[in-house]
Amino acid sequence: MIFKDDTICAIATSMMDAGIGIIRISGDNALDHVDKLFISPSGKHNLKNFGTHTINYGFIVDEEENKIDEVMVSIMKAPRSYTKEDVVEINSHGGRLIMETIINLLIKTGCRLAEPGEFTKRAFLNGRIDLTKAEAVMDLIHAQNEFSMKNSELQLGGELFKKIDSIRKEVLYEMAFIESAIDDPENYDLTGYSDRLSEKNSSWISKIDSMIKNSDEGIIRKDGIKTVIIGKPNAGKSSLLNKLAGEERAIVTDIEGTTRDTIEETIKLDNIILHVIDTAGIRDTEDRIEQIGVNKAVKSADTADLILYIIDSTDDKLSDDERIKNIILNNNVIVLLNKNDISDKISITEDDIYKVYGSDIKVIKTSMVDDAGIEDLKKIISDMFFNGDILPKEEVYVTNLRQKEALIHAFESLKKVEMSIMDDMSEDFFSIDLMNAYSYLGEIIGQEVDEDLVDEIFSKFCMGK
Repeated sequence: MIFKDDTICAIATSMMDAGIGIIRISGDNALDHVDKLFISPSGKHNLKNFGTHTINYGFIVDEEENKIDEVMVSIMKAPRSYTKEDVVEINSHGGRLIMETIINLLIKTGCRLAEPGEFTKRAFLNGRIDLTKAEAVMDLIHAQNEFSMKNSELQLGGELFKKIDSIRKEVLYEMAFIESAIDDPENYDLTGYSDRLSEKNSSWISKIDSMIKNSDEGIIRKDGIKTVIIGKPNAGKSSLLNKLAGEERAIVTDIEGTTRDTIEETIKLDNIILHVIDTAGIRDTEDRIEQIGVNKAVKSADTADLILYIIDSTDDKLSDDERIKNIILNNNVIVLLNKNDISDKISITEDDIYKVYGSDIKVIKTSMVDDAGIEDLKKIISDMFFNGDILPKEEVYVTNLRQKEALIHAFESLKKVEMSIMDDMSEDFFSIDLMNAYSYLGEIIGQEVDEDLVDEIFSKFCMGK
């Protein structure tokens, strides 16, 4: 794998005016580059004389020694740094112009502007962190709820690495034993070995299967539930979006067909993230623009994790629209019987819903006027997606598709080992699938991964990390 050993620099804080901004420099010559720009209060360029893990006061100057900013400079010498290289961080004032000026001065000294995620990539390539920890860094930065934050911290602490590495070491031992027994049968006895391996293989399969199952919940907890609101015009869809969002995100009137396009909002309910899409009312219409909105509503529903089907309980009858029926019967659906505050006009009841859609469908009575049903909605969502537990168990979850796919491949390889044992195959057949499982698990922690994949993973990081 190609490793760039030049010195890189980047702005590590947000590119907006702030009290403090941090510029990070990493590489063998980091101290030399910064020393050309940094002077102490006495006017000396003596940064290289300062010890590691120190914070030093002074000024950044340009080529003519004109003062640019008053700064604090942190020094972290290799190998005790984030990248295991010499790292210098310039703490300047956080004005965009000031930080860009300092970056340009560093580039003039010979630094190169870092690629997205290159600092963390160097930490990985230098062996300071494995790939699960590197991906956890990005997840921690983008965490939207308490689960994402805690799970990222567990991965950064090495919990996922320990699980994967433990299985890999056990698999490697068995592969080595089989190879030794085949090469030296006089000193390695394979009598009864299939039974011993079967027991260990079953344990590996069980552990990986548990991680795969937890990953589905982990990914939803981290990324959120794609939730689409559907229903007839004027049933209260936009009012529900506004109620969940806590602000007026959609226009609400008593005129049918107000919503012509989809409106999207990310909403946090306790520790549940919903990516909510409010759609046009589904009905037959001669209005071409409204019909486009109806088509988009149906399309959005087809790819949703959850459908909130809102019904005006004061309507004369349930919708007999086949498009709505198809959506209801083929998705996770919660029916909201709305406008229950107008009790004297209710004409559609829960029993009516059960007769049309079956007794298993989940129904909540709601009112957008007095917030009725919102707490019930939270509870049903947690029951549907998280087994009733809004806060997850205190264990590490696999939360990205790359890791999950590698786990699935490892699981399938070990199942082949299981089949070979059941078919009474010779031991050398076991090694092929054991090696595949070992490699797939290695992909998760970065020990069996090609350069293109590494580049792709770190390209998703923000600049300066």
